[in-house]
Amino acid sequence: MADALISVLVEKLGSMALERIEEEVRLVLDVKKEIEEFTGNLEAIQAVLEDAEQRQVKDASVRNWLDKLKEVSYKMVDVVDEWNSESLKQQVEKQEREGPEGGKALAIQKQKKKKVWFSIPSHCFCLGQVSRVIIRRDIALKIKDLNVRLSLIDQQRQTYKFQYLERGVEQPERQKTSSFVDISKTFGRENEKNSLISKLLGESQEERGLLVFPIVGMGGMGKTTLAQLVYNDENVKSHFEKRSWVCVSDPFDEVKIAKAIIGKDAPNSTELDYCLQCMSESIKGKRFFLVLDDIWTPDHRKWEQLELPLMQNCANGSRIVVTTRKQEVATMVGTSTHIIHVEELSEQYCLSLFNHHAYFGRGKDESNVFGDIGMKIVKKCKGLPLAAKTLGSLLRNKKTRKEWQDVLDSKIWDIDEVEQQVFQPLLLSYYDLASEIRSCLLYCATFPKDYRFDKHNLIELWMSQDYLNLRRNKEMKKVGHTVFDNLVLRSFFQDLEDDVIDKTTMHCKMHDIVHDFVQFLTKNECFMMEAKDDNDEIESVPANNIVEQVNDKLRHFTLMFAPYGPFPSSVSFDHCKNLRSLATFESKITVIDSNLVSQLKCLRTLNLSHNDLKEVPKEIGELIHLRYLDLTENRSLEELPNTLGNLCNLQTLRLLSCHKLRKLPETMGKLVSLKHLYIWDCSLLMHLPKGIGRLTSMQTLDECPLYGSDSEEACTFGDLGSLNQLQGRLKIKVLGDWMDDSEAEKAHLGKKKQLFHVELDFANLESKRRKSNVEIVDVLQLPQHLESLTIAWYEGVCTWPTSLMSLNSLRILSLFRWTVCEIFPPLGKLNSLEELEVYDTKVKKVGVEFLGIESQTSSSSCILFPKLKKLKLEQMPEWEEWEGVEEGWKEDSNISIMPCLSSLQIDSCDQLKTLPDFLRKTSLLQNLTISGCRTLAENCQEGSGKEWPKISHVPNIEIEAQSWFEKAYAMYYGGHDDGDNVDNKDEDQ
Repeated sequence: MADALISVLVEKLGSMALERIEEEVRLVLDVKKEIEEFTGNLEAIQAVLEDAEQRQVKDASVRNWLDKLKEVSYKMVDVVDEWNSESLKQQVEKQEREGPEGGKALAIQKQKKKKVWFSIPSHCFCLGQVSRVIIRRDIALKIKDLNVRLSLIDQQRQTYKFQYLERGVEQPERQKTSSFVDISKTFGRENEKNSLISKLLGESQEERGLLVFPIVGMGGMGKTTLAQLVYNDENVKSHFEKRSWVCVSDPFDEVKIAKAIIGKDAPNSTELDYCLQCMSESIKGKRFFLVLDDIWTPDHRKWEQLELPLMQNCANGSRIVVTTRKQEVATMVGTSTHIIHVEELSEQYCLSLFNHHAYFGRGKDESNVFGDIGMKIVKKCKGLPLAAKTLGSLLRNKKTRKEWQDVLDSKIWDIDEVEQQVFQPLLLSYYDLASEIRSCLLYCATFPKDYRFDKHNLIELWMSQDYLNLRRNKEMKKVGHTVFDNLVLRSFFQDLEDDVIDKTTMHCKMHDIVHDFVQFLTKNECFMMEAKDDNDEIESVPANNIVEQVNDKLRHFTLMFAPYGPFPSSVSFDHCKNLRSLATFESKITVIDSNLVSQLKCLRTLNLSHNDLKEVPKEIGELIHLRYLDLTENRSLEELPNTLGNLCNLQTLRLLSCHKLRKLPETMGKLVSLKHLYIWDCSLLMHLPKGIGRLTSMQTLDECPLYGSDSEEACTFGDLGSLNQLQGRLKIKVLGDWMDDSEAEKAHLGKKKQLFHVELDFANLESKRRKSNVEIVDVLQLPQHLESLTIAWYEGVCTWPTSLMSLNSLRILSLFRWTVCEIFPPLGKLNSLEELEVYDTKVKKVGVEFLGIESQTSSSSCILFPKLKKLKLEQMPEWEEWEGVEEGWKEDSNISIMPCLSSLQIDSCDQLKTLPDFLRKTSLLQNLTISGCRTLAENCQEGSGKEWPKISHVPNIEIEAQSWFEKAYAMYYGGHDDGDNVDNKDEDQ
C-alpha cells in the first residue's frame, strides 16, 4: 500500500509549478529546494519498497518503519491538496466575479496539464487576499517540517539493507506440487473429476486434435487436487500412451518444462531449440496427457513457443490440463468452452474434510464430540478446502471444548496456522499485482463480508483515495476499469453479475477468506466496529481493543449496525483525526453531530447512505479534502447546506432515493471538481440549480430535470450543452412549458459521444402551449451511437420522431406510456435492435408499418428486425389485430422476419385474438409467454386452438388468462388461484 501512496505523491509533487513563488513565501523557506529534496528521498525509498512490503508481513520493525513512512506521505498529500484547494477557490471566485463568461476560462484551465500553482496574483494584498498569503506560509512551513521527518526515515532505511526487487520476479516461495494424491483425503470433487475425464477421453471429430483444458480458481480452492485426481484415474492411465506432470510456477521456463516432459532421457543442454526438438521427438506419434500445474505467466509468446512443437508431433486425442489463478492465462491457453471454474465445496463436503483432519486417529467415542462447534468453524471456511484442512489439522491436538471455542471466537488471521498455510497462497496472488491494484484490493477491507460491490461505485471510491495513478494521461475512470478487471481475472472477486445493456461485469462479491486476508493486511489502518442496540445501550467491541486500534495510524473506520438515533456517543475520534474514510453499514443514524464532522478534517470519503438523516451539518463545508459523499436513501433528508459549495475537491455526490429532497444548494456551481452526481429516484427534486451548467468535468448525471424555456433559477436544456464529458446513462425529465426549439438545440446531445443510454420522460411537460413531443425529440438530436433508448409519456398521434430511425447502433428500445399514439414506428428497420419493450399504448392494430414495410408492393427481398432477440408487449388494452404480410405476396418473396427472436412476451392485451403468421418460421424462438389475454389464450390452446399451429414448434410455452398484475393482486389479498393456467407445454421437460 505504501508503494501506491508514494507513487501518487511523487506524481503530485512532480506536477507542482514552482517558477512563480510570492516573496512572502520565499521569506519562510525556499519551497522549490524543499520539494526537490523531499521528492529525491521519496524516489530513493520507492526503489526498495517491494522488499520492504514483503518483509513487513513477518518483521515488526520493518512494519513500524513503513508506518512512519506512510504517515509522512499521507500528511504531505494533505499539504499538497491544501495548496491545490486554495488555487481552486481562487478560480471559483474569479469565475463568480466575471459571471457566466468566467466558466470558459475555468474550462480552458482544466484542459491543461493539472498543476498545483505556487502563485499569488500581484493584486492579492487588497480585497482580503492577505489571509491567503498567511495560509500559504503555513503550508510552506508544513512542507519544511515534513521534509525533516522524511530525511530521518530515509536514514533509517540504510540500516535495513533493503534490496531492489523487480515486481513479480522474487516473491514468497511457491509450494512445489507433484502428481501424487491421497484419494481418501479428498472430498466433493467427484462430479468435476468425471466431467473433465469425459472431455479428455472424447473422440468426436472436433476433439481429435490437441486440446487444452484450463482449471481456474483462487488459491486454496483445489485446482491442483482436481488435476491430481484426473491424472491418476485408471481410465486416463490406460487411454494415454504418455503422461507428464510439470509444476510450472513462475517464471515460465520453457527449457525446464520441455525437459520434464522428456523425462529421464532429457538432455543436459540448456539451449531452448534443442530441448524443444527433443521434447517434440519424445511424443512423436503418441497420444499424450500433460498437466501444467500453477501457470502464472500470461505471455502468449512463451506459451506458443511451447505449444507449437507439441502440436506438430502428437497423435490425435492428446490433451493438456493447465491449472491457474488467472482468467487471462486460461483464455490464452484454451477456448472459453473448455475452461473449468473450480467452485467452493458444499458445506457437507467441507465438513467431511474438516472432520477427517480434526479427528484423524481418534477412536469412535472421541469423534465429533465438539460437532456443534466444528460446524460453526466450517461455516467460516466458506467452502475453501485449504481453510477446512488447515483448521481441522490445527484442532487435531486440542482436547477440550474451550480450546475449540477459542479457535471459533478468534479472528481467523490471529491463528498462526491460517496465516502460514491459507494466507500464503493468497500472498502470492497479492504480490503479483501492481502497487496501485494492491491498494484498491486492500480498500475492500472497509466493507462488511458478503457485500455486493457495484463496479462504478467502487471505482469512484478508489478515485477518492487517490489510488488510481494517472500514468500515460489515461482518464482516471478508465484506469479504474482496468484495475477492477485485473482483480476479477485473478479470482479476487466472485459471483459476477453482468450489466443488462453493455454486458460488462457490474456487480460482484468477495470470498470471505479473501476478505479476511485483506483485513489481515490492513489491520493497523482499517477498523470495523459493530454497535448493537440492546436494551437501549450500545454494545461495541471491548474498550481496550478500541484503544489499541483506534489511533493516529487508523485511516479507515467502518461502523456497523448503529441503531435508530444519533451517531453513537460511544464512538470517539479523539485519537484518530487522520481518518481518510468513514462509512456506516446496516445503520439507522438520524443525527450527525457538527463537532464530529469538524474533527475529521482529513476525510476523503464519507459514506452515510441508508441512514435516516434529517439534515447534514453545515460544518460539512470544512472538509476540504472530501472527494466522495454518499447520502443515498436518507429518506427524511429535505435539503443540503449551502456550505456544500466549499467542497472544491468533491468528485462524487450520491443522493439516490432521498425521497424528501426538494432542492440542491444554490452553491452547487462552485463544485468545480464534481464528476459524478446521482439523484435517481429523488421524486420531489423538480429542478437543478442553474450553476450545474458550469461543472464541465461532469461525467455522470443519472437523472436531469430540465425546463424547455428560459429560467433564472432552474437548469434548462441550454445548461446541459457545456457538459460534453457526460457518459453512461442519462435520464432527462422534460419540465414546464416548451417555448422554443432553439433551447433543445442548445443541449448538444449529439456531441455527448460517451452516452450509451438515454431516457426521455415527458410526464411533467405542461400541456399549455406545449410543443409536440415529436418535434422535441427530433430537435434534441439524439447521439447517433446510442445503444439503449427509453421514451416515456410520448404523445404523437400519427407520427413518430424521424430521428429515431437513424440510430443504427441501437440495441435496446423501450417505449412506455405512449398514451395517444395510434400507430407504431417502422422499428423493423433498426438493424442493430436486440430487445424491444412496448408498455401502455392506445394502438389498435400492428401491421406491416411496424415491420418497416411501407406497402405490400415493396421490395420482396429483405430481413426485418434482423437481430431482435427479445420482444415484450404489455398493457395494450385496445390492441385487436397483429398482422404480418399478405400470404400471396409472401409466397413470391425472399423475406425474413425476426430470424433471431428467442423470447416473446405478451401481457394484458385482452382484445388481441390472433398472432402473426411469420411466427411459424421463428425457428430460434424458445420462450413464449401469454398472460392477461383471455381470447388469445383460448385460441392458443394446445391442439385445439386455431392459433396453435403458429406456435407449436416453441419448446417453452406458458399461457395464463390472468396478467401478472392480476396474479400479484390476487396473491396480495389472498385470492390467488392457480386454476387460470391454461397450458404449460414445458411442464414435463
